[in-house]
Amino acid sequence: MNDIPKILVCIPTYNEIEGIDKIIPKVLSMFEGIEILIIDDNSPDKTAEKVEEMMASNSKIHLIKRPGKMGLGTAYVEGFKYAIKNNFELVFEMDADFSHDPEAIPSFLEAIKENDLIIGSRYSNGINVVYWPMRRLLLSYFANVYTKIITGLKIHDATGGYKCYRIDVLKSINLDEIKSNGYSFQIEMTFKAWKKGFRLKEIPIIFRDRLSGTSKMNKKIIYEAIFMVWKLRFKSMFNCL
Repeated sequence: MNDIPKILVCIPTYNEIEGIDKIIPKVLSMFEGIEILIIDDNSPDKTAEKVEEMMASNSKIHLIKRPGKMGLGTAYVEGFKYAIKNNFELVFEMDADFSHDPEAIPSFLEAIKENDLIIGSRYSNGINVVYWPMRRLLLSYFANVYTKIITGLKIHDATGGYKCYRIDVLKSINLDEIKSNGYSFQIEMTFKAWKKGFRLKEIPIIFRDRLSGTSKMNKKIIYEAIFMVWKLRFKSMFNCL
């Protein structure tokens, strides 16, 4: 890897105009080699138009505009394909709402030197979640316990969405087969990387509930994750991953 790796931070958006002009410059300021890709699902609040304004003065900002609300997982898949096509070396997943602190990026970059996938973990060092309702916190925590029991994945936070991949991990996975969204997308990607023998490491992060906009969580995302862990277990048993 070069002294200054080529890094892409992928941020899916839907109605994130309140904070997009703050998160983009903050992320870009964290490391010289960083570029940022916004994948916008035709936000009615004109998030994409705001990003286009910023692109006019900064070549490190990129945008994919999609025709409608197609989901988090498919947004990241488009971002991963963009990273592969454009020869990036490291690829981040990050939320647009500052629940994932850009200040943690240097810690990810240090950890990835000896690993292939770094997971920002809310639960590897106690419970580091701020401002979440207790019901949401318990749902998230026990979803991860459930995932670990069913799949055997030795990760405290398999549903977390703050990650850094080496590009070789993404190249090894058939991205066209990834159809899941939300929690289940995170579980599926991490599980497949683990089963392929890549080096996974969790680093502790503090997760703060979103500062602007509204949560995208719904019952469909929860049910999808419940069934995904069994799907992955059975596919693994029959070497169908």
